[in-house]
Amino acid sequence: MKKNKLGLAVATVVMLSSAAIVPALAAGPAQGRIVSRAQAAPDYVGATRLIVKYKNGSASSGTVAGKLTTVRQAAARIGLRQSAATGAKAAVPLNASHVRKLALGADAIKLSRSLSASETNALVAALRADASVEYAQVDRMMRAVEDFSAPVSMTSVLAAASGRVTPQAIPDDPYFSVYQWHYDDPNGGINTPAAWDLSTGAGTVVAVLDTGILPTHPDLGSGTHILPGYDFITDAFVSRRPTDDRVPGALDQGDWNPVAGECYAGSPVQESSWHGTHTAGTVGELTNNGSGGAGVAYNAQVLPVRVLGRCGGYTSDIADAIAWASGAPIAGVPNNTNPAEVINLSLGGGGACEAYEQAAINTAVANGSLVVISAGNQNANSSGYSPGNCQNVVTVGATRITGGRASYSNYGANVDIAAPGGGGGQDTGNGGWDGYVFSTGWDGATTPESGAGEFIYTGMAGTSMSAPHVTAVAALVQSALIANDKDPLTPTALETLLKTTARTFPVTIPASTPIGTGIVDAKAALDKALEEPCDPATEVCGPVATPLVNKVNVTGLSGAAGSEKLYSFEATAGSVLSFMTLGGSGNVSLYVSFEEEPSATSYDYKSTRPGNSETVRINAPQTQAGTYYVKLVGVAAYSGVTLVARQ
Repeated sequence: MKKNKLGLAVATVVMLSSAAIVPALAAGPAQGRIVSRAQAAPDYVGATRLIVKYKNGSASSGTVAGKLTTVRQAAARIGLRQSAATGAKAAVPLNASHVRKLALGADAIKLSRSLSASETNALVAALRADASVEYAQVDRMMRAVEDFSAPVSMTSVLAAASGRVTPQAIPDDPYFSVYQWHYDDPNGGINTPAAWDLSTGAGTVVAVLDTGILPTHPDLGSGTHILPGYDFITDAFVSRRPTDDRVPGALDQGDWNPVAGECYAGSPVQESSWHGTHTAGTVGELTNNGSGGAGVAYNAQVLPVRVLGRCGGYTSDIADAIAWASGAPIAGVPNNTNPAEVINLSLGGGGACEAYEQAAINTAVANGSLVVISAGNQNANSSGYSPGNCQNVVTVGATRITGGRASYSNYGANVDIAAPGGGGGQDTGNGGWDGYVFSTGWDGATTPESGAGEFIYTGMAGTSMSAPHVTAVAALVQSALIANDKDPLTPTALETLLKTTARTFPVTIPASTPIGTGIVDAKAALDKALEEPCDPATEVCGPVATPLVNKVNVTGLSGAAGSEKLYSFEATAGSVLSFMTLGGSGNVSLYVSFEEEPSATSYDYKSTRPGNSETVRINAPQTQAGTYYVKLVGVAAYSGVTLVARQ
């Protein structure tokens, strides 16, 4: 494998899991074309495997033979046969084989042929109706989900990008100030340079569940920085390894497709993406080493876990890997001696969050790991895409350099927070790198063992890029707490911290396409986490709130349904006091209390009319001198709202 040349990559954009990739720069002036990594995979691709959890103590649960008999009998009850077509094979019953016992008590079952959507629904329903079955679901493949195209000029990309404004405090990595707008740009960035004064992620482990990693990339570094990891793929076709066994290490073997249609009807021929190497770089690319760019939590240890290969990865493998990354024991795999504080999944697929996925996530959260997932790139409601629609996760939408929603980003009430994903072709007019997130990569077309490729730095756009920004900020927070002799936060508390300290979107996010409480803000999250509690013996204590200035509008407010924002106002006695919201779209309510934080069930005053025009008026005789707390609650998603206090 060549390692002597680190090229810049900007020629094409491709989509994987929820990302668009820009591979290698052509020499000299050239015109590139942003093309798709893959055609948009259909939400349903013929089911070949199931996940079945048998009830403890049932006759079926005792042996593999009993488990398979239950599946065969369910197929027979609904008339499933070995061939869906008429002919000699039509009378042969559908068969099934046992793949393995899964980590959380279920079993992976392989069917003897691919089922249609209607056949799958019928078989799953028949199994769920069986008294011996606790739950049944399809063992789905997570795979490429989106594509788009737009022209881009190579020479204008580099010329415009090289003119970016340099921040005051930067690491010595040469590409940081030129290309990595997503760290420091005042509109689209996550405020990383100021955060590095407080934390660089030391003492934390971040698991990256993806296509694996190229650990010898010079700007990732091996040894203690990149932990050994594990390959969880249990299908030799998907993994490109000789057997179905799980193996140590997480080397990316390549996810190229040499044959059209090998993943699903219409799936294209395509090159390898090296997707995991890019997401891992956003988390932990070596920094202040005078080479390449920077990583957000560059002193964290990265634990690569390979769950995606050719055509994607099975839900059963991904779920087992989630549990293992958090420290849970998995049969047949050595225990993970480096449990992750944060687990990143830049992947997804259509459908509901089902039982086995949720069980794995719940296990990880119970073990103290925050699970961060990309929302998806279908420009659709994220409620239809798993595992971002599961409970107990942080689901991340994508923003552009402007701070607005990227056109491809999924949205909805279950999106918790946003982070830079890049606008792709939306932002190339500002300099091509303004449209992409810049990180580590490789330009080989197939496998790293081929030797036909070089290490590069490459741009990608997608919610796959957004998620590791949030993941890394979470690692910065836990690292800072540990370094200051404070207890790390629970996953629930850490999620709340990230959401409540998120920066308000600098542009209006339509209420119909919400992408969380704001853009993740590394410095604000650290400041809040390290804030010393108020001592009532020496100071006046009260809720943490954003101060309002008399007659000064706070504009551009946005939030998801159920979100809360707290403000404070120092009032004088004897004058009429008013709090008002106006403008924008969506639905908010206003709650006000004197000297204490209000809620929807405990308040002194409220205004809860439909829409955004709310007014609380406190007449002069009742106005007291002191602090009034004002809580803005999203009854539904809202954006572009103005809040003002007047006295």
